[in-house]
Amino acid sequence: MTDSSSGRHLGLFGATAIGVGAIVGGGILALAGVAFASAGPGAMLAFAANGVIAIITALSFAEMSARFPESGGTYTFAKKVLSVQAAFMVGWVVWFASIVAAVLYALGFATFAMLIVERLASGLGHDLPAWMSGRMPILALALAATAAYTASLVRRSQGGGRIETIGKIVVFMILIVAGVWVLFGRPEGTISSGMTPFLPFGLAGLAQAMGYTFIALQGFDLIAAVGGEVRDPGRTIPRAMLLSLAVALAVYLPLLFVLATAGVPADSTIGEMASQSPDAVVAVAVEHYLGSVGFWLVMVAAVLSMLSALQANLYAASRIALTMARDRNLPAHWSHLDRTHHTPANAVMATAVPVAVTLAVLPDVAAAGAVSSLIFLLAFAFVHGMSILARQRVGNDDLAFRVPLFPVVPALGGLACLALAIFQGIVVPSAGVLAIAWLGLGFFLYVSVFAARAKVVDAASEALDPELIQLRGRRPLVLVPVANPARAEALVEVANALAPPRVGRVLMLSVVRPPASWEPGQELPQVHDAQAILERALTVSLSTRHAPEALTTIADDPNREIVRVAEVHQCESLVLGFGAISEHGMEGHLERMLSAIDFDVVILRSPPEWRLSTVRSVLVPVGGRRDQSDLRARLIGSLTRAGAERITYLNLLPRDTSETDRIQAARNLRHMAQDEAPEVAEAVVERVDDVAGELIGRACDNDLVVLGLKRLTKHHKVVGDLVLRLARETTCGLILISRRG
Repeated sequence: MTDSSSGRHLGLFGATAIGVGAIVGGGILALAGVAFASAGPGAMLAFAANGVIAIITALSFAEMSARFPESGGTYTFAKKVLSVQAAFMVGWVVWFASIVAAVLYALGFATFAMLIVERLASGLGHDLPAWMSGRMPILALALAATAAYTASLVRRSQGGGRIETIGKIVVFMILIVAGVWVLFGRPEGTISSGMTPFLPFGLAGLAQAMGYTFIALQGFDLIAAVGGEVRDPGRTIPRAMLLSLAVALAVYLPLLFVLATAGVPADSTIGEMASQSPDAVVAVAVEHYLGSVGFWLVMVAAVLSMLSALQANLYAASRIALTMARDRNLPAHWSHLDRTHHTPANAVMATAVPVAVTLAVLPDVAAAGAVSSLIFLLAFAFVHGMSILARQRVGNDDLAFRVPLFPVVPALGGLACLALAIFQGIVVPSAGVLAIAWLGLGFFLYVSVFAARAKVVDAASEALDPELIQLRGRRPLVLVPVANPARAEALVEVANALAPPRVGRVLMLSVVRPPASWEPGQELPQVHDAQAILERALTVSLSTRHAPEALTTIADDPNREIVRVAEVHQCESLVLGFGAISEHGMEGHLERMLSAIDFDVVILRSPPEWRLSTVRSVLVPVGGRRDQSDLRARLIGSLTRAGAERITYLNLLPRDTSETDRIQAARNLRHMAQDEAPEVAEAVVERVDDVAGELIGRACDNDLVVLGLKRLTKHHKVVGDLVLRLARETTCGLILISRRG
């Protein structure tokens, strides 16, 4: 399959254009005044230092993109390397980062639009009314721009254009070349005068300027966010990121230089100018050496830059929300596409709401820049940490790009991002408070609303892609007590399915019960039998690319010994045989064991010669509850990976169930099937007279039935009459699952 046919249509130029378009323009125009006010001419050093941090961060992004050449960026990296809970918090932070960046550019657009209105009114000999000089007109314009682009993104999917990017670069080059030309005609000492004092507020002012303006170099990460659309991503993405940052710094540093020298009157400094008018300092400085033409060039570039950056960040934030919703880390209906326009309209509108709220909360561009820089710094620190974890867990032999001087470079980059974020939170308390409030809100929402379904979807993802488990640093252990030679192979097959190849471990246990008269030192013939059973089971496990372990112990109470071994080895799952069935039901030892342990338990009833590898159709009867949902998702995913082709979720209702209840049950079952077995499961809800009889009839048409057991106290029955009847009257495989308490 070619790159184009697989959706990879972006080459080096296209990928670099995304980064340059997102970085260059809005940030420098909106925040140069804040930087000059904090650090004077040393704002150049602040941007240069931020550039170093950004380049180091881009190296970690590049390696992660080479490892995971998919769309999604930081949130996708987090899903691969961290737990589902940590991935949610990273996604929550990244979503908010794009939201606040959109706020920054919406406010920037409104600010420059008001400057244009003010200049036009002044040219006509009029002063603006008093009500237009406050914050409300700027807020209204920012909200209007946000609403307009929200409506645009609902109707069509786009994130910006190349024409605007090329136009911005051309304007900036004109401003730089004109400034350098003017400097050649200025008296000697103009440059030294403009550069003095270089850091009027010392290193503290430099650090503050860095914190305010780091957002001006954000945008290279959007190349990783569209990694699934880039040709030869392992080579193209790193080059595009570094090229986009190089272009940005090649524009920013000379522009700041000419603003601080050619753009300053003889009796002033760039710091003083910025303190008097931080929002308009670029336009005022350019007008000083290019006249009114320069002013209007800056205004045109500013409006175009702010609007294109606003659109790009609304687009990016909505796609982050879309991806998180698909993982059930945000409301599931946000993942739905509009039937008419085929856009994630719900995710777009859901993103616009916090943008509008944040616009009302943040007072000005400087505050928006501080908050957005802080949030992105936190997100980038996460990426550095994730790159270290991924390299340590799976190596780098097959990567097209590797961070040099590992782990020193990502460690230094992560510490620099984290330190600057902490400093920013202290220096600009409102930024720190807003960031902490957002994180607190996210933690509350995850625990109370999203956690249950997100864990289920994540369990299904792990089962379908075992590499996730390795990337997350887990090595799940499945314990399999084997005693019956006829059932050993089937039990081991199920255990191997639950323990992913190359990552999971299977421990086979044979417990020998000594005779009552046995004394230590006496020979036990049962040991030889147990070893023969284990040898047969080991052969089965080795044939499926597992490296199994075997253990033989001697104990008077095998059930208690199984629990002890499981606890000592910290097993994740326990696979058991169904046990004997009599007219009076299952032997009580299994129920006592279930009430005594805190592991996921899978109980297999397999007919003679039954093998998991031959299972093609699976029936999953459920009553609408999600008690076993994450364990069931893990098992169903393992079965699908092993070859199962048809998964049927079934909810049988009594005949007298109302139509309203039936519709609700069907909706719930459909959602459950989508969460646990996406794209492979069908959901069936029917009203019948005899639920048990209908279930038994349908079970006979499938290779395997998966039932959940509610784990109760030791005084209550765990395995009910329906399960026993299924076991007696069917010949298919039967798996009972009981989620850890």
